[in-house]
Amino acid sequence: MSSIQYTKKIALIDCNSFYVSCERLFNPKIRKKPVVVLSNNDGCIISRSTEAKALGIKMGEPYFKAKDIIIKNKVNVFSSNYSLYGDLSRRVMRTLKRFNSAIEVYSIDEAFLDLSNFSDDEVEKVGREIRETVLKWTGIPTSIGIAKTKTLSKVANHIAKKKKSGVTSLIGIENIDPILEKVEINDVWGVGRQLTKFYHKNGIYNAKQLKNKSNTWIKKNSNVLGSRTAMELRGVPCIDLETTQTKRKSCVVSRSFGQRIEKYQELKEAVANYCLNASEKIRSESLIAKSITVFVRTSPFQSRFGYYSNSKTIDFAISTNNSIEIVKTALVALDSIFKNGYRYQKAGVMLTGLSNEDGSKNLFSCEKDEKIKGLMRSIDNTNYRYGRSTLSLASAGVQKRWNMRREHSSKIDTADFYLLPTIRAN
Repeated sequence: MSSIQYTKKIALIDCNSFYVSCERLFNPKIRKKPVVVLSNNDGCIISRSTEAKALGIKMGEPYFKAKDIIIKNKVNVFSSNYSLYGDLSRRVMRTLKRFNSAIEVYSIDEAFLDLSNFSDDEVEKVGREIRETVLKWTGIPTSIGIAKTKTLSKVANHIAKKKKSGVTSLIGIENIDPILEKVEINDVWGVGRQLTKFYHKNGIYNAKQLKNKSNTWIKKNSNVLGSRTAMELRGVPCIDLETTQTKRKSCVVSRSFGQRIEKYQELKEAVANYCLNASEKIRSESLIAKSITVFVRTSPFQSRFGYYSNSKTIDFAISTNNSIEIVKTALVALDSIFKNGYRYQKAGVMLTGLSNEDGSKNLFSCEKDEKIKGLMRSIDNTNYRYGRSTLSLASAGVQKRWNMRREHSSKIDTADFYLLPTIRAN
């Protein structure tokens, strides 16, 4: 009889300082140097290299507050480039699927992978192989934690980040209490700020204490999620992998402007661009929208100019993903809520009532609809190949002075051949 053991094994693959790693991939000169990536409009620090962390630069800190440290230590600064990060994220996830199709894409830089088909003895070796393959095929470094449950794999991943190998497996460890004792309760997956306060009041300060709390106390003082967390820390799987992605119910595209907008024409261009972005997204998922909401607002912190916020929702006559129809309807909504004399800080659009585009014709379908669908496909294919906004509508404008501030942009776009870095060989 075979002695090979096959138990439940979940791996959490987390890309290290993902946004920074993406920038370094195309700029080898900044490897092993302090690097930070900023949020929209260069507002806050949202990704830091290990070297930047060592300088005391905090996650989420406003850029202007850290500017002295950044200048003094010659820290490399980059504006966020989400099209680049999204592309590299998809490449990482495709690579992971080669090991098992049972994968849950948890976020842009994290994924849970089922490794139950590997034996207890070989699972850590498999983890190292996954890490090496992802690094070789995508250039992105990762940390991998493997355990019997998703919550424990998070703990293992936390440990892996501090190891040179980048891989930690808790499979086969009989007593994990010494490990859990070093994990503060607020670092346990699913334990937020309010729950942390509650646990502290009840003398629970680390993962070990929660794991060993009696079932009676947990049932009496906690909800279903809290009970699941405790059971998962004991090695009992309670949270399944969500391997099938559910269709989105709505699609929101909104941005804060790089500079305040007063003119209707500029606000109109911004809203038109957001509509093009949103309609492209729902078409990529074969969805159609029932209605659209347009919203605008001024800054609540500049009261001397007056605060104004408003929105307008309009139903489409027939559910659609046609960019032309969506933009036309959005501008009708904008016209009804725009007011002169205000300095607008933000605007956005939201497509709601999303449903599957089944391709069937309705009573009002005509030959023109088929031509429009063909036009939309041509626009999407062209923009995918040559970069977003290669083909656009006149109402979306050209100069786009309202665009986000991106003073530190690396200007790398994997969809635009001419923006890719060049290599010179002697």
